[in-house]
Amino acid sequence: MNVLSKDNFPQSFNDEAALEDFMTLPSQALVDDLARLEGDIMILGVGGKMGPTLARLAKRAAPDKRVIGVARFSDPSVVDKLQACGVETLTCDLLDEAAVAALPQVPNVIFMAGRKFGTTGSEELTWAMNVEVPAIVAKTFTTSRVVVFSTGCVYPFVATHSGGATEETAPLPPAGEYAYSCLGRERMFDYFSRQNSNPVLMYRLNYAIDMRYGVLYDIAAKVFAGEVIDLGMGHVNVIWQGDAISQALRCLHLCESPTAILNVSGAETLEVQKVAEACAQIMGTTAKFTGAPAEMAWLSNTEKAVGLFGKPVVDTDTMIAWVADWVTRGQASLGKPTHYEARDGSY
Repeated sequence: MNVLSKDNFPQSFNDEAALEDFMTLPSQALVDDLARLEGDIMILGVGGKMGPTLARLAKRAAPDKRVIGVARFSDPSVVDKLQACGVETLTCDLLDEAAVAALPQVPNVIFMAGRKFGTTGSEELTWAMNVEVPAIVAKTFTTSRVVVFSTGCVYPFVATHSGGATEETAPLPPAGEYAYSCLGRERMFDYFSRQNSNPVLMYRLNYAIDMRYGVLYDIAAKVFAGEVIDLGMGHVNVIWQGDAISQALRCLHLCESPTAILNVSGAETLEVQKVAEACAQIMGTTAKFTGAPAEMAWLSNTEKAVGLFGKPVVDTDTMIAWVADWVTRGQASLGKPTHYEARDGSY
């Protein structure tokens, strides 16, 4: 089996197929972890930005396991892509309690369902997706290990020089209804984990990126278009999506009851201005700015994750170079800006 290493990093990605092929190349550590993991894997909410690559990565790393992807699949092409790489697909509305109860009971669940963008003006739907769905799932899969995708937005802002919020940082008060609903998601899984003693891990992810979306894409696109970048949210964490999905799968070994918590992101605090200037240099242009960085930001401390998994395989300079090249060549975008600059939690 071909495995991920710095020796097989590309200089750039010709297209989305090459990008997805690289992102789903497993590390030897992931192969080893899944080899000793008992049972098959089911991914709930597989149809989002990260779900299809996580499912494909799981299947490539553990070809002898069943990998089952569950979603509403509003885009039928996602089904075709998943099935083509050996991932089984089941169509299910996770708000339908009877439909969730009919899903197969598997020992390992990755929960990725949720709603962020469009929250403002439709808060009730966000709460249903981010709190009611977790309650339905948590009281259905009472014996499974569950890795729950969550967010660093449940933390308060911290000083930009602090190194970020740790897993011990109290989550209140988050900003905005989205963040509160995400905390509600965590509370539901924690409640049922305590009731049923099944192991759960809260996977608090801060800004995964690939070439088609993410904070680095947003910054690079603005630089290339000559747009002014607001430096109000002047510091961020990011992690390569391939590293993020690999760590999520490896977290199946780290689930606990009561629930465990793990911050997942890059190992450093990035300055938005420096990222933009690095993109501009590669693109042969000049970055434009307004405002000044605030002293507080949403930042996560990932020392615990680094201690468990090591630093992410793809480093910041490599990500910036890849994204700047991708944007300059006019390659595909998912059209889903992160709104990382929003400081009031409105999405």
